[in-house]
Amino acid sequence: MTVRRLGAGLVAAALITPALAACASGTGTPGSSASPTVTASGTASPSGTPVAGDAKQALLDSTKEISNGNFRFSLTGAGSTAEGQVHQPSQSATMKVAIGGPSSDLAMKLDVIHFKPDSWVKLELSGPTANSLPEIKQLNLGKYQHLDQARIKGNRSLGFDFEKVDPAGSAVLTEGITEVRSTGTGAYAGTIDVTKAAEAGSLNAATIAALGTQAKTVPFTAKVDPQGRLSELVLQLPAAGQATAQEIKMTYSDYGAATAAQKPPADQVVEAPAELYSLFK
Repeated sequence: MTVRRLGAGLVAAALITPALAACASGTGTPGSSASPTVTASGTASPSGTPVAGDAKQALLDSTKEISNGNFRFSLTGAGSTAEGQVHQPSQSATMKVAIGGPSSDLAMKLDVIHFKPDSWVKLELSGPTANSLPEIKQLNLGKYQHLDQARIKGNRSLGFDFEKVDPAGSAVLTEGITEVRSTGTGAYAGTIDVTKAAEAGSLNAATIAALGTQAKTVPFTAKVDPQGRLSELVLQLPAAGQATAQEIKMTYSDYGAATAAQKPPADQVVEAPAELYSLFK
């Protein structure tokens, strides 16, 4: 197994990491008759009567504050987690990603710091595969590796675009809502077309392709905070191909209260070797 072949699997995992989830509680199940159902245009379906206001518009509006780039976030599910913060005022962001666990053949942890114009990553690879490959073992440096911006441009695992500050692309996802209903104060459920989720950064293209026609009507639940800002979005992916059903959960908090990232100390920084870039190709 070469570093490059290994990289393809890790990148696929990293792209689906901002994908994944614990269950959304107290929001009901899509398709339930407990609450009226409203189509994406805001008109009532035959199964219910219109709710006050436009539920889809409320969710579209809930993502606007994200574009200001000052919040904390988490992305979880299927044994993978990611959490971090974005602080647009200082042009900085951080993300910690964990894929796999102690029983995995290969597990990965990433601690990524962006402070424009620089980026660093501390990488930890573990498991039998990592221990058996010299080219992988040498990446476990225990230090932050300084990244060449020209080599990570467009790389969603290592790079960050301060023009598109939402790691999960919730604004793009909410635009794909095909049906939505209110399930309580600040709570919604319905279906969403996730065919643009790869563009959003929430799912990889292979996962979307495997869903086939099911990608057009993926059940979701959402919550907004008292100020109407998105606090949680959960996609409930059905089983497809060899993949079992799973949930993908994205949360947002501390709007306007994030802080500037801390650059790693100089004595904890080394230049990233070529093997690192090969791993994430």
